[in-house]
Amino acid sequence: MLWFILGFSLCIAWWLSFALIAFVRKQKPVYIFLLAAGLVWGAAELILAFAYESLAVFPFFLVPVVIMLPMMRIINEYQRGVLFRLGRMMAVVGPGFNLILPFGLDVMRTVDMRTFTIDVSKQEVITRDNVPVIVDAVVYFNVFDPTLAVNKVADYTKSTSLLAQTILRSVLGQHELDEMLAKRAELGQILKELLDEATDPWGIKVTAVEIKAVELAETMKRAMARQAEAERERRAKVIAAEGELQASEKLAQAATVMSAAPSSLQLRYLQTLSEIAVEKNSTIIFPLPMEILKYFSAEKKEP
Repeated sequence: MLWFILGFSLCIAWWLSFALIAFVRKQKPVYIFLLAAGLVWGAAELILAFAYESLAVFPFFLVPVVIMLPMMRIINEYQRGVLFRLGRMMAVVGPGFNLILPFGLDVMRTVDMRTFTIDVSKQEVITRDNVPVIVDAVVYFNVFDPTLAVNKVADYTKSTSLLAQTILRSVLGQHELDEMLAKRAELGQILKELLDEATDPWGIKVTAVEIKAVELAETMKRAMARQAEAERERRAKVIAAEGELQASEKLAQAATVMSAAPSSLQLRYLQTLSEIAVEKNSTIIFPLPMEILKYFSAEKKEP
């Protein structure tokens, strides 16, 4: 009989502790259910114990376990619970230890509030200048309203992923290839704003959209390489022409200075000889002034 009293007292204490938790958390239906169920169970247990032997009522000690274990719910710090009672949404449950009604009267759906990362599957896009490319992107989002995420969309992760694919194709198709390659940050911001606006009724906040890679066909890569090579050659020719122009201007200025002082030309000849003598050359060409040739041509013309 002693073990029966001890077990009965423990069960009553368990009922009362759960009822106290529900009372502190202001869960009135759960509190009333626990008090009523505890009273019914306690009265039935005592009646059966006095009417029959104590061993015959031993299986009834399992009733509190069967009833109260399904009532316990633990919500983590990064989660929120959306509570439905008889099919109607009642409240958003915070983190910690919580109690709900058993037997399917209460249903709780937990929603993860952390940031999700969606690797958008590679999308083939035709740019505005009719270039086929394959775009790979990543979407970062989190749930800011658990009630909307549960009630407004069946699977907010899959829906956000499919919507991101659609918006990615439609937006990038309006830009040329050069813009897509040079302005990834600006395009990512545009995609983020459009996707955030579309998912806002679902309780989803899109924090960022990043374009990871833009893949081109091999023929397009070779064409772009040829274009870049031609551009480099054009720049080299332009730079060489500009150098020739600047050199000719400087030479013209030097000739003007030398013509004003003829002796400077002789000094230039001597400087050229000293520069040639530095190298190990077997032949040295000595420049002669053009005036000497003019002198001999003048003598031939005289009768």
